[in-house]
Amino acid sequence: MNLTFHKYQGTGNDFVMFDNRTKTFPKQNVEIISKLCDRRFGVGADGVILIEDDENHDFKMIYFNADGSQTFCGNGGRCAVAFAKKIEIIHNKTNFIAFDGSHFAEINEDIVSLQMIDVDEIQVNKNSVFTYTGTQHHVELVNDLDNFPVFEKGREIRNQYKAPGSNVNFVEQINHETFRVRTYEKGVENETLACGTGVTAVAIAMHKTKKTSSNLISLPVEGGKLEVSFTEENGIYKNVFLKGPATFVYSGKINLTT
Repeated sequence: MNLTFHKYQGTGNDFVMFDNRTKTFPKQNVEIISKLCDRRFGVGADGVILIEDDENHDFKMIYFNADGSQTFCGNGGRCAVAFAKKIEIIHNKTNFIAFDGSHFAEINEDIVSLQMIDVDEIQVNKNSVFTYTGTQHHVELVNDLDNFPVFEKGREIRNQYKAPGSNVNFVEQINHETFRVRTYEKGVENETLACGTGVTAVAIAMHKTKKTSSNLISLPVEGGKLEVSFTEENGIYKNVFLKGPATFVYSGKINLTT
């Protein structure tokens, strides 16, 4: 089966995209999904995204981690919006459905602003914060992030949480409204260059623990810079927006053997 794919990246978080409105992609085949993400034997990506029709929304986004597990991905969502515009499903604004519910987004050239889910359950621990921003996230402040063993510590912490585990974000405060982030992602089982749901969790965690009073947070990641804004009412974080670039890389054809 020969299918056309499209490669996108959002601050280095990269995805293989398929227009699956014809329902031809074998999405139950975990082996194919993993092979597509393999950087030596496949296209190479952090995840696979399918765009499908939906009766009540402009489109449906289905996201697979490299291991075939499904969840929501913030940078993937922003790239899905850019792809939906490329294939003329949308113009500059959209409402789409994903793993964690409905999302509004707006695109201006290659900058996509994506509304995330409201966040009301934030577990503040002694040295970390745990919350859900479309997927599970552990947030921990550290010193000397450049030399921090993100892979080793991330894998260790990721497995301390019950299934399906947690993404792990290590954070260094730069100033009052700037926090640098490195993330170990479950499903990818490695450090990625960026994580949209991760920086969202970091922004909320830093506000919740009073490391900042700002509601517009700048978040440098290994692949660039993202921004998160929000409003907070009685401990509930609403109007949460993740903003950053979503960039088309290339298109190609691949033979998928099922």
